[in-house]
Amino acid sequence: MNLKVIAFDADDTLFVNEPYFQETEEKFCALMSNYLSHHTLSQELFKTEIANLDLYGYGIKGYILSMIEAAMKISNNTISIEIVEKIIEYGKELLQKPIEILDGVEETLEALKGKYKLIVATKGDLKDQQSKLHRSGLGHYFHHIEVMSDKQEINYQKLLNRLEIEPNEFFMIGNSLKSDVLPVLGIGGYAVHIPFHTTWEHEKINHTVEHPNFYTMEKISDVLEILLK
Repeated sequence: MNLKVIAFDADDTLFVNEPYFQETEEKFCALMSNYLSHHTLSQELFKTEIANLDLYGYGIKGYILSMIEAAMKISNNTISIEIVEKIIEYGKELLQKPIEILDGVEETLEALKGKYKLIVATKGDLKDQQSKLHRSGLGHYFHHIEVMSDKQEINYQKLLNRLEIEPNEFFMIGNSLKSDVLPVLGIGGYAVHIPFHTTWEHEKINHTVEHPNFYTMEKISDVLEILLK
């Protein structure tokens, strides 16, 4: 491999994210428990989120709007302003969650620093992602931070064009096979999957991945076995 750039996903790769969303979903379902079962409420919220992705993109602010919209649909537009205020409160709490850096992240970044150009390539709300990276204290390791509207092949290709590198010089590390692995392999790059114990339903795939440029590892520090050879 003639790698020049190592890219890291942020959420659930560098620091904890999905468990906080699940915690907020639990609060939403408890708040709306007079209308439907927990399972059905969860399904309705998920359907609303997915329907809104093209409008709001990924991130907490879009999630807040989707919670409000789902609550309106579920209640047939009868929810009180107090419930809306409570949902907004849940969203603000989500935006201010503490940053919990995952095991092995800092030692991995320290080991790779100066040997490759390190970047963050993540989805979500620009301000929120920049804030999380700043609060994590990890920002100084990275040459570039790319907050992408989506993670399709075309998005990665645009990123490589800006970085002025070829696909075979790019190595992506992330917890999502759908967003961090398959599109990168599709354009000729390298990718490693570091599974996280919980994954958003939208990021799951129902098939295995087999590709000469693909690796799967238990923890992020395992990538050093490849990258420091």
